[in-house]
Amino acid sequence: MICVSIGRTRHKMVMMEHRSLAEKGAELVELRLDWVARSPDVNRLIKDRPTPVVITCRRPEDKGRWKRSEEQRQAVLRTAIVSEVEYVDLEDDIADQIPRYGKTKRIISHHNFDETPDNLEEIYTSLCEKDPDIVKLVTMANSPDDSVRMLKLVANAKVPMIGFCMGEYGVMSRILCGKYGSPFTYATFSRERELAPGQLSFSEMSQIYRYDQIGPETPLYGVIGDPIAHSLSPLIHNAAFRYDKIDAVYVPFRVPKDRLGETLKEFDWLNVQGYSVTIPHKAGALKLAGEADEASQTMKVANTLFRDKDNTWQARNTDYEAALDSIRLGLDPKGESASDPINGKQVLLLGAGGVSRAIGAGIMNAGGALTISNRSRVRGEKLADELGCSYTTWENRGGGRYDIVVNGTAVGMHPNVNETPFAQNLLMDDMLVFDTVYNPENTLLLKQARERGCKTISGIEMFVRQAAAQYKLFTGREAPLEAMRTTLRKGISAVGKL
Repeated sequence: MICVSIGRTRHKMVMMEHRSLAEKGAELVELRLDWVARSPDVNRLIKDRPTPVVITCRRPEDKGRWKRSEEQRQAVLRTAIVSEVEYVDLEDDIADQIPRYGKTKRIISHHNFDETPDNLEEIYTSLCEKDPDIVKLVTMANSPDDSVRMLKLVANAKVPMIGFCMGEYGVMSRILCGKYGSPFTYATFSRERELAPGQLSFSEMSQIYRYDQIGPETPLYGVIGDPIAHSLSPLIHNAAFRYDKIDAVYVPFRVPKDRLGETLKEFDWLNVQGYSVTIPHKAGALKLAGEADEASQTMKVANTLFRDKDNTWQARNTDYEAALDSIRLGLDPKGESASDPINGKQVLLLGAGGVSRAIGAGIMNAGGALTISNRSRVRGEKLADELGCSYTTWENRGGGRYDIVVNGTAVGMHPNVNETPFAQNLLMDDMLVFDTVYNPENTLLLKQARERGCKTISGIEMFVRQAAAQYKLFTGREAPLEAMRTTLRKGISAVGKL
């Protein structure tokens, strides 16, 4: 179950949001009384309540907003208990001062906003001694391992335990705690009103991750990167699972660059079946695999890890074919060419990162005449040398005559939507312009290219195609491409409005 937290300053707004959440399917709501500007009127807030509630009133030392005395705060909590609300949240240091009464269930909670300490088991044991119906232990994750340790504790708890971690490293534990036995997790009314670090919105938890459908046996997949909060991979992979009615969940995992191998070993306990791999782990992922395809070996990077029948990690690079297929689509939309339409084309590739490496290798193999340009000359020349192609300086990138221009940089990506890596006056009307940036779909580069009469391909096509190839590796099934495209476009539109 998802418990949705409401923090508003006015009673009227609390009740309005409570009704709205109930209409959207929320089954449990936390009323954060410390947010209410005036003295909270518990009976007014819970009268005719549309869902069961958790009454919580946090002190400043617990990152709350209560401004009155501690005696008044505890009086509010006692009023809630006497009024027989479904749950009341009591911090562990005051739990002994507020006795059990009536039908109200006691959540005895402990928060650590700085770290996930080594003595989690001891803290859990002490909470169990406070007459709880449910124990709640929430800490700040400073590494991926912190979330794994917390989930292990939830899985082994004898007294029902709500346990997850805060922060970006802790997002996965918020999504997965129910899988290991947590009675519920917490979400916020909307992403703009996060009440704790790393908290997801109710719509994200219920619609993207389908939290209430995640069971003990639900297969787990995810994307690893650093940072990872911006990734739209969970959006489209989970949409594909939902479309195909597959019991599986796909989760974002933030993993520091220097801890990839160590973290994947820690994640063995989670039994993750497959990973999408993004910056900065594409080279590291290849080194950890027992076997890799030719594309990954040629480019020395992989964007996919999946388990084979012997439970060994296999590496693949789905960026390679996804990029080529996207370019071919732009050159020959109806697929009428008897030969590869890339063959013989003059191609300018902007950028020298992992995506550019994949695209560059593909163009060379398809017979294209490739020129690389990169802001860092050293990196650009190095990639050109490895691929056996030409290099031109960033300042001279518009000096040649090209059939295809590919942007493999992040220039123009949200929120820097008014930037372009290739000035409009350098574009020719017979060019194909392919921008690997997919957020926004219509980058400034593509807008200006269309104004000049160029053919264009957006990064959405490549992003969806590489994800679809991963999906097939994960599930053995063809991906629902159109459903993934539609979901991605909606997701990008939603991000653009924030």
